[in-house]
Amino acid sequence: MIPKKHRPKARTGRLRGNEILHALQWDHDRWIWLLLIMALLDGLWVLGDSATLGLQYDRAAIAAGGWWRLLTAHLVHLDLHHLLLNELGLVLIWALFASDYDAVDWLIIVLSGALAISCGLWWLSPDVTWYVGASGVLHAIMAAGVARHLATRAWDRWLLLGAGLFKLALERYQHGGGHGVALVVIDAHIYGAAAGFLVGAALCWRLVIIERRMPS
Repeated sequence: MIPKKHRPKARTGRLRGNEILHALQWDHDRWIWLLLIMALLDGLWVLGDSATLGLQYDRAAIAAGGWWRLLTAHLVHLDLHHLLLNELGLVLIWALFASDYDAVDWLIIVLSGALAISCGLWWLSPDVTWYVGASGVLHAIMAAGVARHLATRAWDRWLLLGAGLFKLALERYQHGGGHGVALVVIDAHIYGAAAGFLVGAALCWRLVIIERRMPS
């Protein structure tokens, strides 16, 4: 039998564990969805270059009818380092914004962000012939989360907005200064952030309208 004096300590340990899970937004089974997303990204990487070449944004292939690449390009990566960086970004953004929208809203944000990036590359960046990676969509998710925090007047709203704008401005400056930041990455980040913020703002307005129509 466990002595009574040890029981509060065990309970405290469980509480701290729950607090950590809540802070990371891994509670309420959200961690399952995070693992499924990462498993999908890892699985496509394991399939190798053939999968990447068949799914990446490729201007010539899209013109020939490979429309699915407008979405699948954001699921494949150049190499393991590229994949791990995006997964680390996903974990961080998940911890900041996962509870801001429901699953359907997040699906809308991700799909619209992916399409906006691909269409932006097609129409506004014609020199970009190919593209892979989830970083643009991650910027869409981050911007949608910032829109939500602004709408709810969260304490960190200006900090998040300033950090996001500073990051984009720094990347654009580094590219303009010839420091080796690829144009396709910068463009994808900008298109994704713009689309994510607009879609997030629209979803927030929808919630406001629904709340106002509900009887008090």
